[in-house]
Amino acid sequence: MSRIGQIPIKVPSGVEIKLEGNKVQVKGPKGSLSDNFKPSIKISHKEGVLELERSSDEPEIKALHGLYRSLLNNMVTGVTDGFNKKLELIGTGYRAQAKGKSLELSLGFSHSISVEPIGENKLSVEEQTTVIVDGIDKEHVGRQSAKIRSLRKPNPFTGKGIKYVGEEIRRKSGKSAVGAGGTE
Repeated sequence: MSRIGQIPIKVPSGVEIKLEGNKVQVKGPKGSLSDNFKPSIKISHKEGVLELERSSDEPEIKALHGLYRSLLNNMVTGVTDGFNKKLELIGTGYRAQAKGKSLELSLGFSHSISVEPIGENKLSVEEQTTVIVDGIDKEHVGRQSAKIRSLRKPNPFTGKGIKYVGEEIRRKSGKSAVGAGGTE
């Protein structure tokens, strides 16, 4: 039995859930999300609690049981609290500016890079070196932040680049640290 799939999802007040066959729509104070699920997993909504039940013990259906529970939980959390990720720009001259809904990043290239939001994401700048990605869809927030990070990944030798707040970059020593002497 899937341990994650068995855990019931508590639906907070102010969140409306509509089940139509294998389509689930979740509305809350921050917005609405909908997704289609396979009919092999039965979703039931009773008295503010969502429960998932699988039709058989086939390996594919067992795998979907926990996945669907996590996806539904993320939908409920997204429309109530939302998700956000913070990124730090580390390097001389690295900075970000908000230009309407998009961002303009200066990352040491000869040109600046413009980043458009994915879906309903909101891109904001705190100071000049911190970018915040906010949204109700966890997948879109993660994809947006990974896309921004991939523009200038952290360099393990110098530490320059874009990294998540709290991410630890393993630093490497350069050639000079190996040994200054030659053959004797």
